[in-house]
Amino acid sequence: MYVAPAYAQTESEAPASEAIEAGTEVPHDANGAESGFPPFETSSYPSQLLWLAITFGLFYLFLKRVVLPRISGILEVRSDRIAQDLDQAARMKDEADEAIAAYEQELAEARGRANEIGQQARDTAKAEADAERKAAEAELERKLADSTARIEAIKSEAMGEVGQIAAETTGAIMASLVGAKPTKAEIEAAIGRARG
Repeated sequence: MYVAPAYAQTESEAPASEAIEAGTEVPHDANGAESGFPPFETSSYPSQLLWLAITFGLFYLFLKRVVLPRISGILEVRSDRIAQDLDQAARMKDEADEAIAAYEQELAEARGRANEIGQQARDTAKAEADAERKAAEAELERKLADSTARIEAIKSEAMGEVGQIAAETTGAIMASLVGAKPTKAEIEAAIGRARG
C-alpha cells in the first residue's frame, strides 16, 4: 500500500495530530506521555473531593437559605388558600342547604295556602250553589202553590159549572123523556143524591 508522506505518521503521533486538527489539545504528563481524562486521575482526587465538598456545601446553603424558604412559603400560601377555599365551599354549601330548606318551607306554605284557597273556593261555590238551589226550590214551590191554587180555583169553578150543566142536562133529559120539565129544586135534590 502506498502512503503519502503527509499522511504517514506513527501510531503515537496520530492521536495528537487528530486532536490538533480537531482543535483540542491532548494533555501530557511530566514525562511527555499522554495522560487520561483528568477527573479519573488518582493524583487529582484530593483536590476534586475538596472542590466537590465546597460546591456541595455552597449548593446546600443556597438551597437551605434561598430556595427552600421560598418553596415552603409557596406551599404555605397554597395550603392557606386551599384551606380558605374549603372553608368558603363549606360556607357556600351551608348557605345552599339553608336556601333549599327555606325554598322547601316556602313551597310547603304555598301548597298549604293553595289548598286553603281551593277549599275556600269550593266552600264558596257550594254555598252559592246551595243558595241558588234553595232559591230555585222556593221559586218552584211558589209556582207549585200558585198552580195548585189556580187548579183548585179552576176545579171549583168547573165543579160549580158542572152542577149547573148537570142540572140543565138533567132538566133537558127529563123533559124529553117524560115530557114534563122538573123544577129546579127537584133537579138539585136528584143531583145531591147522585153525588152523595
